[in-house]
Amino acid sequence: MDQNKAYDVALAACEGYEDPAVEAALRQAVDAIDGLSFVKPGMRIVVKVNLVTAMKPDTAATVHPSVVCALVKLLRERGAEVVLGDGPGGIYSAGYLRVVYDVCGMRRAEEFGAKLNDDFSVQEVAYPEAAKAKHFPYTAYLGKADAIIDLCKLKTHGMMGMTCAIKNFFGSIPGAKKPEFHYMFPRPEDFADVLVDLYEYSAPRLCICDAVVGMEGNGPTMGTPRPIGCLIAAKNGHMLDAVAAGLIGLSPEEIPTLQRARKRALLPEELSSIAVYGDAKQFAVPDFKTVPAQSDVFFHVLGDGLPGKVVDFIVGRILTPFPKLAPALCIGCGKCAQTCPAKAITMKRGKPQINRSVCIHCFCCQEFCPKGAMKVGRTWIGKAVSK
Repeated sequence: MDQNKAYDVALAACEGYEDPAVEAALRQAVDAIDGLSFVKPGMRIVVKVNLVTAMKPDTAATVHPSVVCALVKLLRERGAEVVLGDGPGGIYSAGYLRVVYDVCGMRRAEEFGAKLNDDFSVQEVAYPEAAKAKHFPYTAYLGKADAIIDLCKLKTHGMMGMTCAIKNFFGSIPGAKKPEFHYMFPRPEDFADVLVDLYEYSAPRLCICDAVVGMEGNGPTMGTPRPIGCLIAAKNGHMLDAVAAGLIGLSPEEIPTLQRARKRALLPEELSSIAVYGDAKQFAVPDFKTVPAQSDVFFHVLGDGLPGKVVDFIVGRILTPFPKLAPALCIGCGKCAQTCPAKAITMKRGKPQINRSVCIHCFCCQEFCPKGAMKVGRTWIGKAVSK
């Protein structure tokens, strides 16, 4: 490593989740960007972990506990108090989070001196600088931190194309309140601005991505684990996401949050200006199975007049991905209907029926289907265009 060079993003090889390998890779990545120099003895560091739901580590839906434990070890060496938490989908309560912590393997981190968040209070936040989320309910434990660290997972996402450092902060909204935001901001570009607002408000001092094994296909919960082989660290989550997207074959133009970050001058126009430690080509997975991001972000070619709006509507209908049921996998549990913020799903004869005229394409049904029966669908034209 060039000690005189300042790096924005660091990639460190890590082929598996054995503790020594993970710790060595994490140290390498963090040291490359001088990522923990801000930590002082006695600081209360809150690690916002991606714990989207109660799923075992080998599903690749959540951050692996070995990465969590390695980070806790590094922070405790510097004398910090460490609190781990998230606000996954569901009731934001001690009982529900206890199950999430147990299933996701977070109890291991207690052995290294971390505390699992047990403060489930919520505070109302005013953020006048925001593009969209000027007022929102916020998980209060994050507001009590001296500093926040963003610990995310690299996965596909039905609505945003990819979930990584920025999308992780949707977990700062209490679980039961999340559908309200999907309903208030159904347009992908608006919802992407909300995610950027939440990240910027939380202002994490360091972002770390578990890309040892990512999730491809029907992410962010029911996709397929796919080895990528690295840990990623950055002080800027937008830069981390841009580099991470490249590893799985996506460009900033295909990720709504990166588009909005560029428009808000939070991400350089030229990715070549991002100084990267490590060889990104070494970790690139060219055949990574991604999902198409919401296409109406990209089609506004005829302006805001009536002809432009008509064309945008037609093109959006043709190219925008939509939730689609795989009947053979459906067990008729009704979880999709329960989580749909637009109430576009009703259960008929034990199977969900989707009202396409009401659906807002948020993919909550796909994200929380316990059997992966909801897929990301496209028209045949949409499939042809994306090839």
